[in-house]
Amino acid sequence: MTTTVPQGAIAAAARTRKRPPRRRSQHKRAIAIFVVPFAILFSLFYLLPIGYAVVQSLMVVEREGTFGPATEVFGGLTQYRAVMDDAAFWASVRRVLAFGAVQVPIMLGLALLFALLLDSPLVKGKRFFRLAFFVPYAVPGVVAAIMWGFLYSPNLSPFTAATQSINFLSADLVLWAMANVVTWVYVGYNMLIIYSSLLAIPAEVYEAARLDGAGQLRIALSIKIPLVLPAIVLTTVFSIIGTLQLLAEPQVFRTFSSAVTSTYTPNLTVYSTTAVPNFHLAAAFSVVLALATFVLSFAFLKFTQRKAS
Repeated sequence: MTTTVPQGAIAAAARTRKRPPRRRSQHKRAIAIFVVPFAILFSLFYLLPIGYAVVQSLMVVEREGTFGPATEVFGGLTQYRAVMDDAAFWASVRRVLAFGAVQVPIMLGLALLFALLLDSPLVKGKRFFRLAFFVPYAVPGVVAAIMWGFLYSPNLSPFTAATQSINFLSADLVLWAMANVVTWVYVGYNMLIIYSSLLAIPAEVYEAARLDGAGQLRIALSIKIPLVLPAIVLTTVFSIIGTLQLLAEPQVFRTFSSAVTSTYTPNLTVYSTTAVPNFHLAAAFSVVLALATFVLSFAFLKFTQRKAS
Protein backbone atom coordinates (compact mmCIF):
# COMPACT_ATOMS: atom_id res chain seq x y z
CA MET A 1 0.00 0.00 0.00
CA THR A 2 1.46 3.33 -0.99
CA THR A 3 0.85 6.60 0.72
CA THR A 4 0.83 9.94 -0.99
CA VAL A 5 2.76 12.69 0.74
CA PRO A 6 1.11 16.08 0.40
CA GLN A 7 3.05 18.68 -1.57
CA GLY A 8 2.77 21.13 1.34
CA ALA A 9 4.58 18.72 3.64
CA ILE A 10 7.39 18.32 1.14
CA ALA A 11 7.77 22.10 0.85
CA ALA A 12 7.76 22.48 4.64
CA ALA A 13 10.39 19.77 4.99
CA ALA A 14 12.54 21.47 2.37
CA ARG A 15 12.30 24.76 4.24
CA THR A 16 13.26 23.19 7.55
CA ARG A 17 16.16 21.26 6.08
CA LYS A 18 19.41 22.66 7.32
CA ARG A 19 21.45 24.49 4.72
CA PRO A 20 25.18 23.94 4.67
CA PRO A 21 27.03 26.87 6.21
CA ARG A 22 28.53 29.32 3.76
CA ARG A 23 32.24 29.51 3.60
CA ARG A 24 32.48 33.18 4.46
CA SER A 25 36.13 32.97 5.29
CA GLN A 26 36.93 31.80 1.78
CA HIS A 27 34.92 34.65 0.31
CA LYS A 28 36.76 37.12 2.52
CA ARG A 29 40.11 35.75 1.42
CA ALA A 30 39.09 35.94 -2.23
CA ILE A 31 37.94 39.54 -1.80
CA ALA A 32 41.19 40.43 -0.06
CA ILE A 33 43.26 38.84 -2.83
CA PHE A 34 41.63 41.11 -5.39
CA VAL A 35 41.26 44.28 -3.30
CA VAL A 36 44.51 44.47 -1.32
CA PRO A 37 46.91 44.87 -4.29
CA PHE A 38 44.76 47.66 -5.69
CA ALA A 39 44.44 49.32 -2.28
CA ILE A 40 48.21 49.25 -1.78
CA LEU A 41 48.97 50.76 -5.18
CA PHE A 42 46.14 53.28 -4.84
CA SER A 43 47.46 54.41 -1.48
CA LEU A 44 51.11 54.54 -2.53
CA PHE A 45 50.69 56.32 -5.85
CA TYR A 46 47.51 58.38 -5.29
CA LEU A 47 46.56 59.02 -1.68
CA LEU A 48 50.07 59.46 -0.27
CA PRO A 49 51.19 61.95 -2.98
CA ILE A 50 48.02 63.97 -2.43
CA GLY A 51 48.58 64.00 1.31
CA TYR A 52 52.23 64.94 0.84
CA ALA A 53 51.27 67.81 -1.48
CA VAL A 54 48.74 69.12 1.06
CA VAL A 55 51.36 68.99 3.83
CA GLN A 56 53.95 70.75 1.67
CA SER A 57 51.47 73.47 0.76
CA LEU A 58 51.13 74.34 4.46
CA MET A 59 54.87 74.87 4.94
CA VAL A 60 57.04 77.96 4.38
CA VAL A 61 60.80 78.44 4.24
CA GLU A 62 62.44 80.80 6.71
CA ARG A 63 66.06 81.94 6.90
CA GLU A 64 68.08 83.45 9.70
CA GLY A 65 69.54 86.51 8.04
CA THR A 66 70.26 86.89 4.35
CA PHE A 67 72.54 83.89 3.95
CA GLY A 68 71.36 81.79 6.89
CA PRO A 69 70.31 78.16 6.55
CA ALA A 70 66.82 77.56 5.25
CA THR A 71 64.36 75.85 7.56
CA GLU A 72 60.84 74.63 6.85
CA VAL A 73 58.21 75.75 9.33
CA PHE A 74 54.44 75.50 9.43
CA GLY A 75 52.96 78.51 7.66
CA GLY A 76 49.24 77.75 7.68
CA LEU A 77 47.45 79.27 4.72
CA THR A 78 50.33 81.54 3.71
CA GLN A 79 50.91 79.76 0.41
CA TYR A 80 47.20 79.72 -0.38
CA ARG A 81 47.01 83.49 0.14
CA ALA A 82 49.86 83.81 -2.35
CA VAL A 83 47.89 81.66 -4.79
CA MET A 84 44.80 83.83 -4.43
CA ASP A 85 46.87 86.95 -5.07
CA ASP A 86 48.65 85.51 -8.12
CA ALA A 87 47.03 87.22 -11.11
CA ALA A 88 49.03 85.19 -13.66
CA PHE A 89 47.74 81.91 -12.26
CA TRP A 90 44.10 82.95 -12.42
CA ALA A 91 44.63 84.35 -15.92
CA SER A 92 45.93 80.91 -16.94
CA VAL A 93 42.85 79.28 -15.38
CA ARG A 94 40.55 81.57 -17.37
CA ARG A 95 42.57 80.79 -20.49
CA VAL A 96 42.17 77.03 -20.21
CA LEU A 97 38.47 77.42 -19.36
CA ALA A 98 38.00 79.35 -22.61
CA PHE A 99 40.06 76.68 -24.33
CA GLY A 100 37.81 73.93 -22.97
CA ALA A 101 34.57 75.78 -23.73
CA VAL A 102 35.47 75.75 -27.43
CA GLN A 103 37.67 72.69 -27.88
CA VAL A 104 35.76 70.09 -25.85
CA PRO A 105 32.39 70.44 -27.67
CA ILE A 106 34.12 70.34 -31.06
CA MET A 107 36.20 67.30 -30.12
CA LEU A 108 33.27 65.35 -28.65
CA GLY A 109 31.03 66.35 -31.55
CA LEU A 110 33.55 64.90 -34.00
CA ALA A 111 33.97 61.79 -31.83
CA LEU A 112 30.20 61.25 -31.79
CA LEU A 113 29.96 61.81 -35.55
CA PHE A 114 32.75 59.33 -36.29
CA ALA A 115 31.24 56.76 -33.90
CA LEU A 116 27.84 57.06 -35.59
CA LEU A 117 29.45 56.67 -39.01
CA LEU A 118 31.31 53.54 -37.90
CA ASP A 119 28.07 52.12 -36.48
CA SER A 120 26.11 52.88 -39.64
CA PRO A 121 25.46 49.94 -42.00
CA LEU A 122 25.97 52.31 -44.94
CA VAL A 123 29.70 52.80 -44.28
CA LYS A 124 32.21 50.36 -45.76
CA GLY A 125 35.73 49.66 -44.53
CA LYS A 126 34.91 50.09 -40.85
CA ARG A 127 38.07 48.37 -39.62
CA PHE A 128 40.29 50.71 -41.60
CA PHE A 129 38.51 53.86 -40.47
CA ARG A 130 38.36 52.69 -36.84
CA LEU A 131 42.13 52.22 -36.87
CA ALA A 132 42.71 55.46 -38.78
CA PHE A 133 40.70 57.50 -36.27
CA PHE A 134 42.48 55.92 -33.31
CA VAL A 135 46.07 56.08 -34.62
CA PRO A 136 46.66 59.74 -33.55
CA TYR A 137 45.99 58.76 -29.93
CA ALA A 138 48.84 56.24 -30.17
CA VAL A 139 51.22 59.13 -30.90
CA PRO A 140 52.66 60.54 -27.63
CA GLY A 141 51.41 64.03 -26.85
CA VAL A 142 54.89 65.55 -26.90
CA VAL A 143 55.64 64.04 -30.31
CA ALA A 144 52.31 65.26 -31.68
CA ALA A 145 52.96 68.78 -30.35
CA ILE A 146 56.45 68.84 -31.94
CA MET A 147 55.07 67.61 -35.26
CA TRP A 148 52.30 70.22 -35.32
CA GLY A 149 54.72 72.90 -34.14
CA PHE A 150 56.84 72.29 -37.23
CA LEU A 151 53.71 72.34 -39.42
CA TYR A 152 52.71 75.71 -37.92
CA SER A 153 56.18 77.28 -38.15
CA PRO A 154 56.44 79.68 -41.13
CA ASN A 155 60.07 78.77 -41.84
CA LEU A 156 59.81 75.00 -41.38
CA SER A 157 56.32 74.07 -42.52
CA PRO A 158 55.83 72.45 -45.94
CA PHE A 159 52.64 74.51 -46.22
CA THR A 160 54.41 77.86 -46.50
CA ALA A 161 51.59 79.48 -48.43
CA ALA A 162 49.29 79.05 -45.44
CA THR A 163 51.75 79.62 -42.60
CA GLN A 164 53.22 82.79 -44.08
CA SER A 165 49.81 84.36 -44.61
CA ILE A 166 48.39 83.21 -41.25
CA ASN A 167 50.61 83.22 -38.18
CA PHE A 168 49.25 80.25 -36.23
CA LEU A 169 51.86 80.86 -33.51
CA SER A 170 50.81 84.44 -32.77
CA ALA A 171 49.39 85.48 -29.42
CA ASP A 172 45.85 85.49 -30.87
CA LEU A 173 45.96 82.06 -32.51
CA VAL A 174 48.46 79.91 -30.61
CA LEU A 175 45.86 78.77 -28.07
CA TRP A 176 43.59 77.51 -30.84
CA ALA A 177 46.56 75.98 -32.65
CA MET A 178 47.11 73.90 -29.53
CA ALA A 179 43.38 73.13 -29.42
CA ASN A 180 43.72 71.63 -32.89
CA VAL A 181 46.55 69.40 -31.66
CA VAL A 182 44.55 68.18 -28.65
CA THR A 183 41.50 67.55 -30.84
CA TRP A 184 43.54 65.61 -33.39
CA VAL A 185 45.03 63.39 -30.66
CA TYR A 186 41.95 62.65 -28.54
CA VAL A 187 39.08 62.41 -31.03
CA GLY A 188 39.84 58.75 -31.70
CA TYR A 189 40.06 57.90 -28.00
CA ASN A 190 36.66 59.43 -27.23
CA MET A 191 35.21 57.92 -30.40
CA LEU A 192 36.09 54.40 -29.20
CA ILE A 193 34.30 54.98 -25.89
CA ILE A 194 31.14 56.17 -27.65
CA TYR A 195 31.41 53.47 -30.31
CA SER A 196 31.66 50.76 -27.63
CA SER A 197 28.48 52.13 -26.08
CA LEU A 198 26.77 51.97 -29.48
CA LEU A 199 27.75 48.33 -29.90
CA ALA A 200 26.04 47.52 -26.58
CA ILE A 201 22.62 48.63 -27.89
CA PRO A 202 20.45 45.54 -28.64
CA ALA A 203 19.82 44.90 -32.32
CA GLU A 204 16.11 44.41 -31.55
CA VAL A 205 15.79 48.14 -30.87
CA TYR A 206 16.96 48.96 -34.40
CA GLU A 207 14.71 46.30 -35.92
CA ALA A 208 11.67 47.74 -34.15
CA ALA A 209 12.57 51.23 -35.34
CA ARG A 210 12.97 50.06 -38.94
CA LEU A 211 9.61 48.28 -38.76
CA ASP A 212 8.09 51.61 -37.73
CA GLY A 213 9.58 53.18 -40.85
CA ALA A 214 12.52 55.04 -39.26
CA GLY A 215 15.53 55.73 -41.46
CA GLN A 216 19.18 55.78 -40.45
CA LEU A 217 19.14 59.49 -39.61
CA ARG A 218 16.05 59.17 -37.43
CA ILE A 219 17.52 56.10 -35.69
CA ALA A 220 20.72 58.01 -34.97
CA LEU A 221 18.95 61.08 -33.59
CA SER A 222 16.14 59.39 -31.66
CA ILE A 223 17.71 56.13 -30.52
CA LYS A 224 21.50 56.04 -30.71
CA ILE A 225 22.38 59.46 -29.32
CA PRO A 226 19.97 59.28 -26.32
CA LEU A 227 21.22 55.79 -25.45
CA VAL A 228 24.91 56.77 -25.53
CA LEU A 229 24.47 59.90 -23.41
CA PRO A 230 26.18 58.22 -20.40
CA ALA A 231 29.25 57.61 -22.57
CA ILE A 232 29.19 61.23 -23.76
CA VAL A 233 28.97 62.43 -20.15
CA LEU A 234 31.94 60.21 -19.25
CA THR A 235 34.09 61.55 -22.09
CA THR A 236 33.11 65.11 -21.15
CA VAL A 237 34.30 64.60 -17.58
CA PHE A 238 37.58 63.16 -18.87
CA SER A 239 37.94 66.15 -21.19
CA ILE A 240 37.30 68.67 -18.39
CA ILE A 241 40.00 67.03 -16.28
CA GLY A 242 42.41 66.93 -19.22
CA THR A 243 41.77 70.57 -20.12
CA LEU A 244 42.74 71.85 -16.69
CA GLN A 245 45.85 69.63 -16.78
CA LEU A 246 47.08 70.93 -20.13
CA LEU A 247 50.89 70.80 -20.06
CA ALA A 248 52.65 68.93 -22.87
CA GLU A 249 51.34 71.04 -25.75
CA PRO A 250 52.08 74.51 -24.26
CA GLN A 251 55.44 73.30 -22.94
CA VAL A 252 56.47 72.24 -26.45
CA PHE A 253 54.95 75.30 -28.12
CA ARG A 254 57.11 77.56 -25.93
CA THR A 255 60.01 76.62 -28.23
CA PHE A 256 58.04 77.73 -31.28
CA SER A 257 56.19 80.82 -30.03
CA SER A 258 57.15 83.59 -27.63
CA ALA A 259 53.43 84.09 -26.92
CA VAL A 260 53.43 80.98 -24.72
CA THR A 261 54.86 82.14 -21.40
CA SER A 262 55.89 80.13 -18.35
CA THR A 263 52.46 80.83 -16.80
CA TYR A 264 50.38 80.20 -19.89
CA THR A 265 48.42 77.32 -18.32
CA PRO A 266 47.94 76.33 -14.66
CA ASN A 267 50.19 73.28 -14.98
CA LEU A 268 52.90 75.38 -16.62
CA THR A 269 52.65 77.75 -13.66
CA VAL A 270 53.17 74.82 -11.29
CA TYR A 271 56.08 73.53 -13.38
CA SER A 272 57.83 76.90 -13.55
CA THR A 273 57.28 77.48 -9.82
CA THR A 274 59.04 74.22 -8.97
CA ALA A 275 61.97 75.32 -11.15
CA VAL A 276 62.52 78.46 -9.03
CA PRO A 277 62.49 76.35 -6.76
CA ASN A 278 59.48 77.04 -4.58
CA PHE A 279 57.99 73.61 -3.92
CA HIS A 280 55.60 74.79 -1.23
CA LEU A 281 53.92 77.37 -3.45
CA ALA A 282 53.85 74.86 -6.32
CA ALA A 283 52.12 72.38 -4.00
CA ALA A 284 49.53 75.03 -3.11
CA PHE A 285 48.96 75.69 -6.83
CA SER A 286 48.48 71.95 -7.38
CA VAL A 287 45.99 71.58 -4.52
CA VAL A 288 43.92 74.54 -5.71
CA LEU A 289 43.98 73.20 -9.28
CA ALA A 290 42.90 69.75 -8.10
CA LEU A 291 40.01 71.25 -6.11
CA ALA A 292 38.94 73.34 -9.11
CA THR A 293 39.00 70.24 -11.33
CA PHE A 294 36.92 68.30 -8.79
CA VAL A 295 34.37 71.11 -8.44
CA LEU A 296 33.93 71.53 -12.21
CA SER A 297 33.62 67.77 -12.82
CA PHE A 298 31.20 67.31 -9.92
CA ALA A 299 29.10 70.29 -11.02
CA PHE A 300 28.88 68.93 -14.56
CA LEU A 301 27.81 65.50 -13.30
CA LYS A 302 25.14 67.04 -11.07
CA PHE A 303 23.90 69.17 -13.95
CA THR A 304 23.58 66.17 -16.27
CA GLN A 305 21.83 64.12 -13.57
CA ARG A 306 19.23 66.86 -13.09
CA LYS A 307 18.66 67.04 -16.82
CA ALA A 308 18.27 63.25 -16.99
CA SER A 309 15.74 63.21 -14.14
